[in-house]
Amino acid sequence: MACNNICQPCGPTPLANSCNEPCALQCQDSRVVIQPSPVLVTLPGPIMTSFPQSTAVGSTS
Repeated sequence: MACNNICQPCGPTPLANSCNEPCALQCQDSRVVIQPSPVLVTLPGPIMTSFPQSTAVGSTS
């Protein structure tokens, strides 16, 4: 993409470059494509717990 300078010289080129005419720089439109970045989501896994129980049933004599 190039810009086109539409400034015209004001006459003979003096030692000090000055001009009272308006000057503008015209550029083409720019297009930018922004894609979302991948997002990593970590889901917690199941929590496996156990409750060991020890039961003694009996009688002593």
